[in-house]
Amino acid sequence: MQCVWTLSLLQLVALWANAAVLTENGLPILWDQAPSQLSDLPQADNVVTINPWNSLQRMSLYRILVGSTDKYMASMGTNDSASPLWGLPLQLAWKLRSGRLVDPTGATTCGQEGDPMCISTNSWWACVNYYLSVIPFLAAVQKGLIGDGLIQVQVQAPAEAAEDSCTSYTDCSAKYPDLMAKWEEFFQTLKDVSASEISDFEKRDQILGAFWAGESLSLNTASSSCKAKMSYYSSPEVAFAKSWLNAADYVAAAYFQSSLNNSVLFMGPLPSRVLQEGDSAPNIADLSTEENHTLYIFDWMNRMNTILLGSPVKMWRSAMCSDKAREKGRELLQNLILDPKFAVSTFVSILTEMTRSCSGLST
Repeated sequence: MQCVWTLSLLQLVALWANAAVLTENGLPILWDQAPSQLSDLPQADNVVTINPWNSLQRMSLYRILVGSTDKYMASMGTNDSASPLWGLPLQLAWKLRSGRLVDPTGATTCGQEGDPMCISTNSWWACVNYYLSVIPFLAAVQKGLIGDGLIQVQVQAPAEAAEDSCTSYTDCSAKYPDLMAKWEEFFQTLKDVSASEISDFEKRDQILGAFWAGESLSLNTASSSCKAKMSYYSSPEVAFAKSWLNAADYVAAAYFQSSLNNSVLFMGPLPSRVLQEGDSAPNIADLSTEENHTLYIFDWMNRMNTILLGSPVKMWRSAMCSDKAREKGRELLQNLILDPKFAVSTFVSILTEMTRSCSGLST
């Protein structure tokens, strides 16, 4: 039974009517223009070369990945927009639309008018997304979900040196062995679970658990590897980036089903531009009420976690002790982040109650 503090989908759509537009024709921006097959990408001598520093080609990684895994996602929902992988191209769409893939140093015109498809190697956001695009794509190729095994995949290195980039499955596996293994584990889980006899509810829970394990490790790896690039941004943007990573811990523990529709709802109210010095939510004049609210809530969540030495995230993770608890957790996050009228005190009291319930189950 649905909890009384859960908003309906129609109510959420009404609340976020002014959210940033991340889609075209119901799909992530650039989706229709992005190549949909491995064979559509540049190749020579049975070697496909991908340029992940081009927005269209990076989006193509997601289009190929989503299309190649659809047949394993039947348990996620009744249509092909239910896959949790949809959250990844929508992240890229938001970063592109909000100007977060542009060179933050201003030294080049990468990502700006005249070179709009360029992804800057100086961008912290682009660096983080690298671990959520190139690594899972290469893992899917390795596990046989993409391609016929006859075509090799190479990743084009950026024109300027970038220590965090890699050029092939072998190279990336050597640099990030645990991360590559975690994404390979997700794709193997996807194949195994989809063919099993367990219920669709159990399949969803296992698939989402493996997916968020991969995404969480990608973010953890990226937060370390990309850290130096934060120096190119204003203090409000750095604070937002850190709060965005913190919020991801909550979302991951709840096994959020990042379907196309769910991801649009949660990403639409993210800030539509890079934050500048002097920006202070919830009073940023040129951002919408919804964007201001999201920034304020993210900052509150991160400040509480910092002040209390990480105990809120630990408490949240312990409260997500079962599939039913995670379902309630998803509803709770939905209200906290998307409903400006939902009090943070209500969030804390419900979380405390959920944690006690989980403690009772373990004793």
